[in-house]
Amino acid sequence: MRLEMDASEIEFLAEKTPISIVPNFTQEKLYLISGDVGPFAPGIPVEVPLWLGLNLRQRGKCRLVMPDWLDEEKLAEKKEEETQSKVFTEMPSEHYLIIAQLLLAAEPEGIPNPQEVKTLIKDIWDLRISKLRSSVADFILSDGTHAKLDRLTLLEINSIRPILPHSLDQLHRLAKSAHTNELSQTQEL
Repeated sequence: MRLEMDASEIEFLAEKTPISIVPNFTQEKLYLISGDVGPFAPGIPVEVPLWLGLNLRQRGKCRLVMPDWLDEEKLAEKKEEETQSKVFTEMPSEHYLIIAQLLLAAEPEGIPNPQEVKTLIKDIWDLRISKLRSSVADFILSDGTHAKLDRLTLLEINSIRPILPHSLDQLHRLAKSAHTNELSQTQEL
């Protein structure tokens, strides 16, 4: 049984996030497995799953409404908050990195200063991953048996998942080997 998710599976989950669009067409409700969306009327914002918004945008059927948090000033504040905090801060979206990448690729003209926004998103990601790595290192050095890391996103957890169990297994083997050596030396005396 496979417990790990790859990036495409996490992206699939992120694409279910609701986003507002402004359609340029008229259509009655769409009946989707995940729920009904619409009706669609030109110029009237409607909330749809991100995947549908991206598809409609690609076909020239709508304009994407960028989430409030995808703003240079708000991201700079979030970066500063994350820098100042010893613990993880709450992110504006569980899938902030993926959503930002998809929206920047689909409609960069809809975001003022897209390059700065992209840089801020990357900086926040790097800060959080660095904080996560040091948390894991501290946890390993403390000989802890469990840890609680609040406010991590699925992608962040998934980025550390491949190394953490392997590292803990190696440490357990080393500790077991050291204990075995101690017992054998004690028995020799």
